Amino acid sequence: MFFSVSKILWFFANPGNLLLIGLCLGVAFLWLGWRRAGRWLVTLSAVVGLTLAVVPVGKWMKRGLEDRFPQLTVLPSTIDGIIIAGGVVDPVLSKDRGQISIGSAVERITEGAALSRRYPHAKVIYTGGSGSLFFQEWKEARVVAPLFQQLGVAFERIIFEDQSRNTFENAIFSKRIARPKDGETWLLVTSAFHMPRAVGSFRQAGWKIIPFPVDYGTRKVLNPPFHFNFTSGVGSFSWVLHEYLGLLFYWYDGKTDELFPGPKG
Repeated sequence: MFFSVSKILWFFANPGNLLLIGLCLGVAFLWLGWRRAGRWLVTLSAVVGLTLAVVPVGKWMKRGLEDRFPQLTVLPSTIDGIIIAGGVVDPVLSKDRGQISIGSAVERITEGAALSRRYPHAKVIYTGGSGSLFFQEWKEARVVAPLFQQLGVAFERIIFEDQSRNTFENAIFSKRIARPKDGETWLLVTSAFHMPRAVGSFRQAGWKIIPFPVDYGTRKVLNPPFHFNFTSGVGSFSWVLHEYLGLLFYWYDGKTDELFPGPKG
């Protein structure tokens, strides 16, 4: 239920959808003679759209997520396992076109593969089923194997978890497969902006892992205060708002141990 509700709610909360709905309603009101309401909706849509196009709100908010967990600059001498979070490959398009379709965050796989080569005796789990509301039969973990082979990681080396639909299920199902023992050291490889929700979910599942953030999208120094790119502005704000709302609802539903998980100890 949580999975389906979250997908439906995000459709209506997506800033791009809201802007288009507000603009269309405003124009409709103007044509219907409700000029005051129409002018307000069109004006509000224009102001919000212009603000997102000029001010890099999404970038600033994303930096707060990406800097929550520091980069792991000193690696352990030995580790017991590596968890690589999915969300990299589009399984539906991959199946349809007959070749791997990489959407974003490929660093999860490239860095995860590099770690697996560095620690040849560590277990490797790739966790990623389908995050689609309508295409649950197409699983990411079932189509991603050739990419690891191209990066020099043998198919037999990796355990593919293909039932998870979201971050919390990544944690639950991966733990069920790994059965980690007390004292074991496991690394979690995922995008830096996604790490707070991922770590909170793994902690809530009773698994203390070491974060290995990758796939950074912001610079250490603040970006220039102004630019003009509507597509980029709305897209980045939508992306980061989705993550912050995810943190809020995960915490409300008991799927993370904190509202904004951060380093401990």
